[in-house]
Amino acid sequence: MYEKHQAQHEVERARRKGDLHGLLALLRRQPNDLLPFSWVQHLAPEGEHALGVQPIAVDKIIGSVDRYREFDRHYLPREAHLDERWIGVRAAQLQGKELPPIQVYKVGELYFVKDGNHRVSVARRQGQAYIDAHVIELHVTVAPDEHDTLRDLIIKGEYARFLRETCLNVVAPGHREILFTTPGRYDRLLEHIRTRQYYLDRKPGREGQPPVTWEEAVESWYRRLYLRVVENLDRNDVMGRFPGRTEADLYLWIMDHRYFLTQQSGHDVGSEAATRDFCAHHAPPLYKRVGQRVRLIWGGRQHLAG
Repeated sequence: MYEKHQAQHEVERARRKGDLHGLLALLRRQPNDLLPFSWVQHLAPEGEHALGVQPIAVDKIIGSVDRYREFDRHYLPREAHLDERWIGVRAAQLQGKELPPIQVYKVGELYFVKDGNHRVSVARRQGQAYIDAHVIELHVTVAPDEHDTLRDLIIKGEYARFLRETCLNVVAPGHREILFTTPGRYDRLLEHIRTRQYYLDRKPGREGQPPVTWEEAVESWYRRLYLRVVENLDRNDVMGRFPGRTEADLYLWIMDHRYFLTQQSGHDVGSEAATRDFCAHHAPPLYKRVGQRVRLIWGGRQHLAG
Protein backbone atom coordinates (compact mmCIF):
# COMPACT_ATOMS: atom_id res chain seq x y z
CA MET A 1 0.00 0.00 0.00
CA TYR A 2 2.88 2.36 0.75
CA GLU A 3 4.35 1.84 -2.73
CA LYS A 4 1.00 2.46 -4.40
CA HIS A 5 0.41 5.62 -2.35
CA GLN A 6 3.89 6.88 -3.21
CA ALA A 7 3.32 6.14 -6.92
CA GLN A 8 -0.02 7.98 -6.80
CA HIS A 9 1.71 11.03 -5.36
CA GLU A 10 4.42 10.88 -8.03
CA VAL A 11 2.07 10.60 -11.01
CA GLU A 12 0.09 13.59 -9.81
CA ARG A 13 3.28 15.62 -9.55
CA ALA A 14 4.31 14.39 -13.01
CA ARG A 15 1.03 15.55 -14.55
CA ARG A 16 1.32 18.96 -12.87
CA LYS A 17 4.81 19.32 -14.26
CA GLY A 18 3.47 18.26 -17.65
CA ASP A 19 0.80 20.97 -17.45
CA LEU A 20 3.52 23.55 -16.80
CA HIS A 21 5.57 22.30 -19.76
CA GLY A 22 2.47 22.47 -21.93
CA LEU A 23 1.78 26.08 -20.93
CA LEU A 24 5.39 27.14 -21.59
CA ALA A 25 5.39 25.38 -24.96
CA LEU A 26 2.15 27.15 -25.88
CA LEU A 27 3.55 30.55 -24.94
CA ARG A 28 6.75 29.86 -26.88
CA ARG A 29 4.82 28.34 -29.78
CA GLN A 30 7.02 25.25 -29.58
CA PRO A 31 5.91 21.64 -30.18
CA ASN A 32 5.35 19.63 -27.01
CA ASP A 33 4.12 16.33 -28.44
CA LEU A 34 5.72 12.97 -28.93
CA LEU A 35 6.34 12.20 -32.57
CA PRO A 36 3.91 9.66 -34.08
CA PHE A 37 5.79 6.69 -35.51
CA SER A 38 3.64 6.99 -38.65
CA TRP A 39 5.61 10.13 -39.52
CA VAL A 40 8.69 7.97 -40.07
CA GLN A 41 7.20 6.78 -43.36
CA HIS A 42 8.12 10.20 -44.78
CA LEU A 43 11.80 9.27 -44.34
CA ALA A 44 11.26 6.45 -46.86
CA PRO A 45 12.85 3.62 -44.81
CA GLU A 46 14.26 0.82 -46.97
CA GLY A 47 14.02 -2.09 -44.54
CA GLU A 48 14.42 -3.18 -40.95
CA HIS A 49 16.14 -5.81 -38.82
CA ALA A 50 16.05 -6.88 -35.19
CA LEU A 51 18.97 -5.97 -32.92
CA GLY A 52 17.79 -7.99 -29.93
CA VAL A 53 17.63 -6.75 -26.34
CA GLN A 54 20.03 -3.95 -25.44
CA PRO A 55 20.17 -0.91 -23.14
CA ILE A 56 19.11 2.31 -24.86
CA ALA A 57 19.31 5.93 -23.73
CA VAL A 58 15.99 7.05 -22.28
CA ASP A 59 16.44 10.62 -23.51
CA LYS A 60 16.73 9.34 -27.10
CA ILE A 61 13.14 8.08 -27.03
CA ILE A 62 11.15 10.75 -28.89
CA GLY A 63 7.98 9.07 -30.12
CA SER A 64 5.44 6.29 -29.89
CA VAL A 65 3.61 3.96 -32.24
CA ASP A 66 0.12 4.52 -30.81
CA ARG A 67 0.30 6.32 -27.43
CA TYR A 68 1.81 9.61 -28.57
CA ARG A 69 -1.22 11.63 -27.45
CA GLU A 70 -1.07 10.31 -23.89
CA PHE A 71 2.37 11.76 -23.05
CA ASP A 72 4.12 15.03 -23.80
CA ARG A 73 7.53 15.37 -25.44
CA HIS A 74 9.20 14.81 -22.04
CA TYR A 75 7.13 11.64 -21.61
CA LEU A 76 5.12 13.19 -18.78
CA PRO A 77 1.59 11.72 -18.53
CA ARG A 78 -1.31 13.83 -19.78
CA GLU A 79 -4.45 11.79 -19.05
CA ALA A 80 -5.63 11.34 -15.45
CA HIS A 81 -7.79 8.34 -16.35
CA LEU A 82 -4.62 6.47 -17.37
CA ASP A 83 -2.89 6.95 -14.03
CA GLU A 84 -3.51 3.39 -12.87
CA ARG A 85 -1.09 1.91 -15.39
CA TRP A 86 1.59 4.46 -14.46
CA ILE A 87 1.00 3.77 -10.75
CA GLY A 88 1.24 0.03 -11.33
CA VAL A 89 4.60 0.34 -13.08
CA ARG A 90 6.06 2.70 -10.48
CA ALA A 91 4.75 0.64 -7.55
CA ALA A 92 6.33 -2.51 -9.00
CA GLN A 93 9.59 -0.59 -9.37
CA LEU A 94 9.42 0.56 -5.74
CA GLN A 95 8.83 -3.04 -4.66
CA GLY A 96 12.05 -4.08 -6.42
CA LYS A 97 10.34 -6.09 -9.13
CA GLU A 98 12.18 -6.53 -12.42
CA LEU A 99 10.29 -4.93 -15.29
CA PRO A 100 10.36 -6.57 -18.74
CA PRO A 101 12.20 -4.84 -21.60
CA ILE A 102 10.21 -2.36 -23.63
CA GLN A 103 9.91 -2.70 -27.42
CA VAL A 104 11.12 0.09 -29.70
CA TYR A 105 11.88 1.01 -33.28
CA LYS A 106 15.28 2.62 -33.83
CA VAL A 107 15.44 5.30 -36.54
CA GLY A 108 18.89 6.85 -36.86
CA GLU A 109 19.93 7.32 -33.23
CA LEU A 110 16.39 7.90 -31.95
CA TYR A 111 13.64 5.55 -30.75
CA PHE A 112 9.88 5.14 -31.03
CA VAL A 113 8.09 3.00 -28.45
CA LYS A 114 6.09 0.06 -29.72
CA ASP A 115 5.29 -1.31 -26.24
CA GLY A 116 6.18 0.04 -22.79
CA ASN A 117 5.23 3.73 -22.89
CA HIS A 118 4.41 3.86 -19.17
CA ARG A 119 7.71 2.19 -18.30
CA VAL A 120 9.48 4.88 -20.31
CA SER A 121 7.48 7.62 -18.59
CA VAL A 122 8.36 6.27 -15.14
CA ALA A 123 12.03 5.83 -16.10
CA ARG A 124 12.20 9.37 -17.48
CA ARG A 125 10.56 10.77 -14.36
CA GLN A 126 13.07 8.98 -12.11
CA GLY A 127 16.03 10.29 -14.07
CA GLN A 128 16.93 6.81 -15.32
CA ALA A 129 19.61 7.07 -18.01
CA TYR A 130 19.10 3.70 -19.74
CA ILE A 131 16.35 1.15 -20.17
CA ASP A 132 16.45 -2.36 -21.65
CA ALA A 133 14.62 -2.69 -24.95
CA HIS A 134 13.90 -5.10 -27.77
CA VAL A 135 15.17 -3.01 -30.68
CA ILE A 136 14.06 -3.13 -34.31
CA GLU A 137 16.19 -0.84 -36.48
CA LEU A 138 14.75 0.86 -39.57
CA HIS A 139 17.19 1.71 -42.38
CA VAL A 140 16.90 5.36 -43.42
CA THR A 141 19.16 7.39 -45.68
CA VAL A 142 18.65 10.63 -43.74
CA ALA A 143 18.25 10.31 -39.98
CA PRO A 144 15.71 12.32 -37.95
CA ASP A 145 16.55 14.85 -35.25
CA GLU A 146 14.82 14.92 -31.88
CA HIS A 147 13.45 18.42 -32.58
CA ASP A 148 12.06 17.58 -36.03
CA THR A 149 8.53 18.57 -36.97
CA LEU A 150 6.39 16.80 -39.55
CA ARG A 151 7.60 19.26 -42.16
CA ASP A 152 11.23 18.51 -41.26
CA LEU A 153 10.65 14.78 -41.75
CA ILE A 154 8.91 15.37 -45.09
CA ILE A 155 11.88 17.44 -46.26
CA LYS A 156 14.34 14.80 -45.05
CA GLY A 157 12.37 12.14 -46.90
CA GLU A 158 12.61 14.22 -50.07
CA TYR A 159 16.33 14.59 -49.41
CA ALA A 160 16.69 10.82 -49.01
CA ARG A 161 15.02 10.25 -52.38
CA PHE A 162 17.24 12.92 -53.93
CA LEU A 163 20.36 11.21 -52.59
CA ARG A 164 19.22 7.85 -53.94
CA GLU A 165 18.36 9.27 -57.34
CA THR A 166 21.62 11.19 -57.68
CA CYS A 167 23.96 8.75 -55.85
CA LEU A 168 25.57 11.90 -54.45
CA ASN A 169 27.00 9.98 -51.49
CA VAL A 170 29.00 7.91 -54.01
CA VAL A 171 30.04 10.55 -56.55
CA ALA A 172 30.85 13.19 -53.91
CA PRO A 173 31.74 11.43 -50.65
CA GLY A 174 31.61 13.72 -47.63
CA HIS A 175 29.49 16.29 -49.47
CA ARG A 176 27.86 19.10 -47.52
CA GLU A 177 24.35 18.45 -46.29
CA ILE A 178 21.71 19.81 -48.65
CA LEU A 179 18.58 20.60 -46.65
CA PHE A 180 15.82 23.11 -47.37
CA THR A 181 13.40 24.80 -45.00
CA THR A 182 10.44 24.18 -47.33
CA PRO A 183 9.27 20.94 -49.01
CA GLY A 184 9.20 20.49 -52.76
CA ARG A 185 12.59 21.95 -53.62
CA TYR A 186 14.62 18.88 -54.62
CA ASP A 187 12.91 18.61 -58.00
CA ARG A 188 14.49 21.98 -58.80
CA LEU A 189 17.93 20.53 -58.06
CA LEU A 190 17.24 17.59 -60.34
CA GLU A 191 16.33 20.06 -63.09
CA HIS A 192 19.66 21.81 -62.53
CA ILE A 193 21.51 18.50 -62.87
CA ARG A 194 19.66 17.58 -66.07
CA THR A 195 20.47 21.01 -67.47
CA ARG A 196 24.10 20.52 -66.46
CA GLN A 197 24.15 17.16 -68.24
CA TYR A 198 22.70 18.75 -71.39
CA TYR A 199 25.26 21.57 -71.24
CA LEU A 200 28.23 19.23 -70.72
CA ASP A 201 27.17 17.02 -73.61
CA ARG A 202 27.27 20.02 -75.95
CA LYS A 203 30.53 21.59 -74.84
CA PRO A 204 32.94 22.31 -77.71
CA GLY A 205 35.36 19.46 -78.34
CA ARG A 206 33.03 16.65 -77.20
CA GLU A 207 32.12 15.54 -80.71
CA GLY A 208 32.46 11.79 -81.05
CA GLN A 209 32.77 11.19 -77.28
CA PRO A 210 30.34 9.07 -75.26
CA PRO A 211 27.39 10.94 -73.73
CA VAL A 212 27.93 12.44 -70.30
CA THR A 213 26.63 9.99 -67.71
CA TRP A 214 24.17 10.93 -64.99
CA GLU A 215 26.86 10.37 -62.35
CA GLU A 216 29.25 12.71 -64.19
CA ALA A 217 26.53 15.35 -64.39
CA VAL A 218 25.77 15.03 -60.68
CA GLU A 219 29.45 15.34 -59.75
CA SER A 220 29.92 18.35 -62.04
CA TRP A 221 26.76 20.06 -60.75
CA TYR A 222 27.85 19.60 -57.14
CA ARG A 223 31.50 20.68 -57.61
CA ARG A 224 31.08 23.42 -60.21
CA LEU A 225 27.68 24.90 -59.31
CA TYR A 226 26.39 24.05 -55.86
CA LEU A 227 29.70 24.02 -54.01
CA ARG A 228 30.86 27.25 -55.65
CA VAL A 229 27.73 29.05 -54.47
CA VAL A 230 28.21 27.66 -50.96
CA GLU A 231 31.84 28.79 -50.97
CA ASN A 232 30.67 32.25 -52.02
CA LEU A 233 28.19 32.24 -49.13
CA ASP A 234 31.04 31.53 -46.73
CA ARG A 235 33.42 34.01 -48.34
CA ASN A 236 30.91 36.86 -48.23
CA ASP A 237 29.38 35.97 -44.84
CA VAL A 238 25.92 35.70 -46.40
CA MET A 239 24.30 33.13 -44.12
CA GLY A 240 24.39 35.48 -41.15
CA ARG A 241 22.16 37.89 -43.09
CA PHE A 242 19.43 35.30 -43.64
CA PRO A 243 18.62 33.86 -40.18
CA GLY A 244 16.80 30.54 -40.21
CA ARG A 245 17.65 29.76 -43.83
CA THR A 246 19.94 27.06 -45.16
CA GLU A 247 22.69 26.93 -47.76
CA ALA A 248 20.32 25.06 -50.07
CA ASP A 249 17.69 27.81 -49.75
CA LEU A 250 20.26 30.43 -50.68
CA TYR A 251 21.63 28.32 -53.54
CA LEU A 252 18.26 28.26 -55.33
CA TRP A 253 17.62 31.95 -54.73
CA ILE A 254 21.06 32.95 -55.97
CA MET A 255 20.87 30.72 -59.05
CA ASP A 256 17.53 32.34 -59.94
CA HIS A 257 19.11 35.75 -59.35
CA ARG A 258 22.09 34.81 -61.50
CA TYR A 259 19.72 33.95 -64.36
CA PHE A 260 17.92 37.28 -63.92
CA LEU A 261 21.18 39.27 -63.95
CA THR A 262 22.47 37.31 -66.95
CA GLN A 263 19.29 38.05 -68.93
CA GLN A 264 19.54 41.69 -67.92
CA SER A 265 23.20 42.15 -68.85
CA GLY A 266 23.39 39.83 -71.84
CA HIS A 267 26.27 37.75 -70.43
CA ASP A 268 26.78 35.26 -67.60
CA VAL A 269 27.64 37.26 -64.49
CA GLY A 270 28.89 34.20 -62.56
CA SER A 271 27.99 32.94 -59.12
CA GLU A 272 30.28 35.29 -57.18
CA ALA A 273 28.72 38.48 -58.58
CA ALA A 274 25.23 37.00 -58.29
CA THR A 275 25.82 36.17 -54.63
CA ARG A 276 27.05 39.66 -53.76
CA ASP A 277 24.27 41.36 -55.70
CA PHE A 278 21.55 39.14 -54.20
CA CYS A 279 22.81 39.80 -50.69
CA ALA A 280 23.02 43.54 -51.33
CA HIS A 281 19.48 43.81 -52.65
CA HIS A 282 17.54 41.06 -50.86
CA ALA A 283 19.02 40.56 -47.39
CA PRO A 284 16.53 41.64 -44.70
CA PRO A 285 17.39 44.92 -42.94
CA LEU A 286 19.13 44.68 -39.60
CA TYR A 287 16.00 45.18 -37.48
CA LYS A 288 14.23 42.32 -39.28
CA ARG A 289 17.24 40.05 -38.87
CA VAL A 290 17.26 40.74 -35.14
CA GLY A 291 13.56 39.94 -34.97
CA GLN A 292 14.06 36.73 -36.92
CA ARG A 293 16.84 35.61 -34.59
CA VAL A 294 14.65 36.30 -31.57
CA ARG A 295 11.84 34.22 -33.08
CA LEU A 296 14.31 31.43 -33.83
CA ILE A 297 15.47 31.37 -30.22
CA TRP A 298 11.95 31.67 -28.84
CA GLY A 299 9.90 29.54 -31.17
CA GLY A 300 12.11 27.58 -33.55
CA ARG A 301 12.88 27.87 -37.24
CA GLN A 302 9.40 26.67 -38.32
CA HIS A 303 8.16 30.27 -37.95
CA LEU A 304 10.56 31.50 -40.62
CA ALA A 305 9.98 28.82 -43.24
CA GLY A 306 7.70 29.38 -46.15
